Amino acid sequence: MDLTVFTVTIFLLFQIRKFLETKERTPRWDRWLLWSVYGLSMLIGVDSLADNLGYNLRATWLCYVALTFAAYVTYKRAQRYPPARVLLFGLVPFIMVHLVIYLVKTILPKTVYGPNHTWFESTLGFFYFWIGGLYIIAARQRKTYTKEHQARIDREEAEQRERHMLEGLVQKRTAELTQQKEALEFTLAELQATQDQLVQREKLASLGELTAGIAHEIQNPLNFVNNFSEVSTELVKELQDERAKPQAQRDAELEADLLADLVQNLEKIGHHGQRASAIVRNMLQHSRTSTGQRDLTDINALADEYLRLSYHGLRAKDKTFNASFVADLDPNVAPINVVAQDIGRVLLNLFNNAFYAVQQRQQQEREKGTLAGYAYRPAVKVSTQQTPVGVVIRVADNGTGIPDELEGKIFQPFFTTKPSGSGTGLGLSLSYDIITKGHGGTLEVESEESKGTTFTIMLPG
Repeated sequence: MDLTVFTVTIFLLFQIRKFLETKERTPRWDRWLLWSVYGLSMLIGVDSLADNLGYNLRATWLCYVALTFAAYVTYKRAQRYPPARVLLFGLVPFIMVHLVIYLVKTILPKTVYGPNHTWFESTLGFFYFWIGGLYIIAARQRKTYTKEHQARIDREEAEQRERHMLEGLVQKRTAELTQQKEALEFTLAELQATQDQLVQREKLASLGELTAGIAHEIQNPLNFVNNFSEVSTELVKELQDERAKPQAQRDAELEADLLADLVQNLEKIGHHGQRASAIVRNMLQHSRTSTGQRDLTDINALADEYLRLSYHGLRAKDKTFNASFVADLDPNVAPINVVAQDIGRVLLNLFNNAFYAVQQRQQQEREKGTLAGYAYRPAVKVSTQQTPVGVVIRVADNGTGIPDELEGKIFQPFFTTKPSGSGTGLGLSLSYDIITKGHGGTLEVESEESKGTTFTIMLPG
């Protein structure tokens, strides 16, 4: 065995173990490297004994096998460990040159190696310096890499500590936010309940304003029912008297007239009874919570009915108040799918506001004591119009009007110009939501102070 090769092999195996930290990182490879050292150490004794007996075991080959294995371990480690790449770059040429020269010396004729041994030995010397220099470079790179790796570990540990701290803060903040959320949800539920109560109060307030108007409206058909009932009773008595006469004295033509009058009276009783029933039904619908179900609705009939109910409701509160109210209804308006109960609320609210505005202006004009003031005539008008995109409803009055600085606020919840206790401030806000959000339409206002106000509703057809 070549002692120089053996010594270099043993040295490189130990250095590679140390350099690659195989004991900590790859224990299996570390055991193989140690076994290679132990095996070569035992073989050197066996090889020396064989040489004395005249045998050549050529054990140097095993040194090259061990170096090749060390190069393989270095290669595998170099894939994840950058300093090992420099060491591998020095180790592979060193092994290859050693192996080539050994083959030239042992296999080829001596005439090849003998005359050129100086050149071969110089080459070996160069590659000793080569692997030594690259080992030093790799060692420095390893030191730098170790520092950077340790710095990265320290940084990651610091980040981990900071992350744990932030997670603790996040958990604490999350708990606080959860408590705040629960408190806000509780508050929101209370506000929702309060809002529902206010909405119901607004509906009941408008229902209260309707009561007198409904009483007036329902009294008319009831009067007709009573009158026609009395007349029909008299007709029945006449018919009974006529039929009680002998057959020869009975007037068949009179009996036919009496029966015809009875039929006509009963039809009128039925008509006015249905009218009274419809008024009561509408009143009940107005007081109930909306189901949101849309039905084909005659907008003209709805506008006409609620206009009269609103007027009579205000008249019940103030007997001195009089106003002209006009329903200019387009006969071409076709029934449209709407929530009739909700649209009725909107119209009632606009009519109430219109009659309130003209009533207030009438009082203001009378307080002036001028002829022009007494000449003022309150007027409210509702008009409908069929357009290609839907139905337009306009509610116009010649009342007090809305100041410019307040016109942009009238659709805000709880905003009202009425005295305290006279309104909730939710009427126009709810009306706006019903038209825009509930039906996809528009609700706009045009007003001039001391001249009047016009609300325009557009409902898509």
